[in-house]
Amino acid sequence: MALSSALFSGISGLSNLGNAMQVIGDNIANVNTVGFKGSTFTFQDLLSQAMFTRAGTSQVGRGTALADIYSAFEQGSFESTGNTTDLAIGGDGFFVVREATSEDNMRYTRAGNFRFDKDGYLVNPEGYVVQGWAVDENGDITGSTTDIALTSFTSQPEATEEVTLITNLDQDQTSNTAILSSAWDGTASTPIDSTSYEYQTTVKAYDSLGSTHDITVYYDKISGAEWEYIVTCNPAEDLRSGITDTAGAGLLARGRITFNEGSGALTSLTMSRLTGYTSASAGTDQAVTDTTTGTYNVATSTNPTITTNNPEELINTSSTTMTLTWDAAGSSWDTIAFTGGAYATGTILSSSSSQIVVDLDADGSGDITIDLSTAPTADNQTIICTITGSGDWTEQDTTDMNSTGYYLFQADFIGGTSTTQDIALDFGINWDGTSFVPDSLSSSQFASASTTIFQSADGYGAGALQGVDVDVEGLITGVYSNGQVLPLYRIALAKFQSLPGLHKEGGNLYRETRQSGTATTSLPGTNGLGNIAPNSLEQSNVDIANEFVKMITTQRGFQANSKIITVTDQMLSELINLKR
Repeated sequence: MALSSALFSGISGLSNLGNAMQVIGDNIANVNTVGFKGSTFTFQDLLSQAMFTRAGTSQVGRGTALADIYSAFEQGSFESTGNTTDLAIGGDGFFVVREATSEDNMRYTRAGNFRFDKDGYLVNPEGYVVQGWAVDENGDITGSTTDIALTSFTSQPEATEEVTLITNLDQDQTSNTAILSSAWDGTASTPIDSTSYEYQTTVKAYDSLGSTHDITVYYDKISGAEWEYIVTCNPAEDLRSGITDTAGAGLLARGRITFNEGSGALTSLTMSRLTGYTSASAGTDQAVTDTTTGTYNVATSTNPTITTNNPEELINTSSTTMTLTWDAAGSSWDTIAFTGGAYATGTILSSSSSQIVVDLDADGSGDITIDLSTAPTADNQTIICTITGSGDWTEQDTTDMNSTGYYLFQADFIGGTSTTQDIALDFGINWDGTSFVPDSLSSSQFASASTTIFQSADGYGAGALQGVDVDVEGLITGVYSNGQVLPLYRIALAKFQSLPGLHKEGGNLYRETRQSGTATTSLPGTNGLGNIAPNSLEQSNVDIANEFVKMITTQRGFQANSKIITVTDQMLSELINLKR
């Protein structure tokens, strides 16, 4: 009978509208759930029943059924938080998490309220471990996805490879010491007296274990636009083989700096390393000594004053006798002869009755200056000097520079079998393969007080992890107490062909199914995936106003269907009352 069918149609309406109210209730209950995606339902009619009418066969419905209940994956709004591991996805994608007790039990979530647990794993509130890729020092991924875990809370130290010292050296200063390196004595409580140099500056350098050491550079003027410098460290920290506890301890390198006389700009420099020790003066004794022989200035009171202008050239340890002959007609010293040793190419650059400048290596620069207290009185008078160099120093050339064109000095602060470190010295000029080229910031010689304009040193000591940061591309970086920011992991995101096919498991988690398709895992911002919003959480996408409207229409529909049953019941009652 049709009345019975009406009852069952009403019952189907009550049943399915009740289920719809359950969906609405679930949405409203999760209006504040992080990353929650509200569900939507649709109805459909049931198979209709055929009925005979005067017009022929017609159909009448048998009631209603729920056609589908599926999640709506529209973007939820973001809430800013103060936690760096609170993450939200702006766009498509899911975070990939793994159940801690299973290697392959992957789950997917939009809720990014993650924390590091006691073992260093990045987990969600249910303890599922967030998945990502390990990265190299450049932030590039390596290998396959893995658990994101902090396995090391220390940043390894990095030895100093370059120090930069940009100074202005006072043009009006004069020389304090004939050879600056000869004024150094590493066995003394004060290795160098303050009267021996014009200016000094210090920068801290790191060894491979992260300890700091003072690198001090002393400057002294030679003459005109030329200065000499020495690179030193604390003698007690100089553990180079054969140098420790000697007068040369702490003396690492020396050289000359040349400026443009007109502009004061740095034009060139040289460097020599102290690489040996053969005398009490730690290899700094290369000198020219008057032998007090010959026919001129024989008396001690009238001996020549001999100055070494370029100690880098005095590297030959065998003694050489140099004889200079006066030409009265030309009023100059025009003959030079060498006997023994290795200085056989020397020439007289300039001379007068009071001074002689000698170039030992024919490079056009003065290496020795001889000042005379009395002028020669006759033709062919001679001065005979003995030149003794040192093999303790090794002069550096352009092949001894680093890749950016800076000279390298060598230090050993640890004292092991292979613990020496090469450190580049940047005064603001580099070798470009052809000539020296000033940097944008360079040392200078101006008529103002000597001062340090800029100084720095790379390298750093060991550091403790202080926190982590996450960028929009999902790169997790560690922030350490030594100032280093090191890449650690890249967060993985997954996408599916059919989002409604995912299976809800509770706890803001989804599981892939045959209907959803297999997860495709990629980096944030690639392959159609969204970017990461750090310090944020995605809120529920439930629109409470919309849910209340649905609640009203569902309630009214339920009331209407209940009326079908009560009215049908009354009709059946009338039918039964026909027989009394």
